Amino acid sequence: MLPNEDIIFAPASGNGGAVCIIRISGSGCLELADKLVRLRRGIVGDTPGFSLRYGEIPGLDEVLVSIFRAPKSYTGEDMVELSCHASQYILSEIMNRLSNAGARVAEPGEFTRRAFVNGKMDLAQAEAVADIISSSSSEQHRLALNQLKGGFSKELSDIRAQLLELSSLMELELDFSEEEVEFADRRKLKSLLDASIEHCRALADSFKLGNAVRNGVPVAIIGAPNSGKSTLLNALLKDDRAIVSDIPGTTRDTVEETCVLGGILFRFIDTAGIRKASDEIEKLGIQRTYKKAAQAEIVLGLIDIAETLDSNSFAEAARELAGLVDTERQNLIILANKVDLSAVNKNVKDINNFVLPVDLQNANIRLIHLSAKTGQGMEELVQSLISSTGISSASGTLVTNARHAAALSATAEALLQVRDGMASNLPTDLLAEDLRTALNHLGSITGHITSNEVLGEIFSTFCIGK
Repeated sequence: MLPNEDIIFAPASGNGGAVCIIRISGSGCLELADKLVRLRRGIVGDTPGFSLRYGEIPGLDEVLVSIFRAPKSYTGEDMVELSCHASQYILSEIMNRLSNAGARVAEPGEFTRRAFVNGKMDLAQAEAVADIISSSSSEQHRLALNQLKGGFSKELSDIRAQLLELSSLMELELDFSEEEVEFADRRKLKSLLDASIEHCRALADSFKLGNAVRNGVPVAIIGAPNSGKSTLLNALLKDDRAIVSDIPGTTRDTVEETCVLGGILFRFIDTAGIRKASDEIEKLGIQRTYKKAAQAEIVLGLIDIAETLDSNSFAEAARELAGLVDTERQNLIILANKVDLSAVNKNVKDINNFVLPVDLQNANIRLIHLSAKTGQGMEELVQSLISSTGISSASGTLVTNARHAAALSATAEALLQVRDGMASNLPTDLLAEDLRTALNHLGSITGHITSNEVLGEIFSTFCIGK
């Protein structure tokens, strides 16, 4: 653990505003503030917690002083926050004066780390602080806020409490091993192990969905040259991000942009048109198209129906797109694009004849008739994208952190060893060891059992003022 004897400070507000907040924390910080600030009445060191006082830093600025006394503060220590005008000169001067008075600049995440060390929050909640700050969609914010409020920690605590009870019974058996007494009901133990394994695996499996919420759902846009991929990307973003041209092969590399739809962050990837190419650069672009299509959660496959001869040609084009997608784990939305131009082709009698062939009709493949240029069908596409993620309909806790998912998988594996050991009539001391291993993995998520190295890695990703 980092030593908490130091008084630390850092700006705790973003750039661009009219007011800047400087946060100061540590034993003695109230007295240190009196070296800088002159209150209109009284002194900071004598002011009760949860107080706001008008003050002045002589010759520099007027400030609002917020006073928090331990343990009822963010860090669990005495804290002071100075709200000053957001001048770079004023900020630099205040920080220089704090340094000269004996405080030091906080390391990344040190305020939150002190909150964790002082028992104000567990490690999972501390990590949620960074997620809330970085959230860019309502779903990201919702999951991070639930974790910060302790929803995820409560689930883990319930599992941990049950396993601790069983572990204590096994340890008791070891104390009376010579008398061959069994204190733990083996049937109850197996039932609890089954439930705990299932719960841990379900939480670990939810990481795929949770990670998509946290980092954005990857959506690859694929299709032949001039099928309207770049036009579609621009329409989704409502911005001219990708170059649109009638010249085939204009897009040589992938173009990636993010967009929030229905409170969910999507990462759209416009790719090079798929065709037989002799140009080496275009070939590389097409290879990247295949790679991005394989990595995406959702694939938008475009077919230019204005150039499609008939329904049979359309069905063949749909099969070619489906051949690039693993529809067991990915969602494919086939877009019959350019419905506004379909009348140009005299062979097209009715676009409703362009349907998915029977062999492509399954739950993970959808068809939408669309005009990316005019916007026809775009609302249906947006709703289909949102529903394809499964996020809006997801219930319960979603794990958004890879560290948490790995620890949950390791917990389930250790509990599985306990269950298998019971079936093989292994000695109680070996079962107890595997159960302790499971508890250690589970405890690493909330910080009950965590090394300084892990803590350093976690909090190094935080911003300075947190």
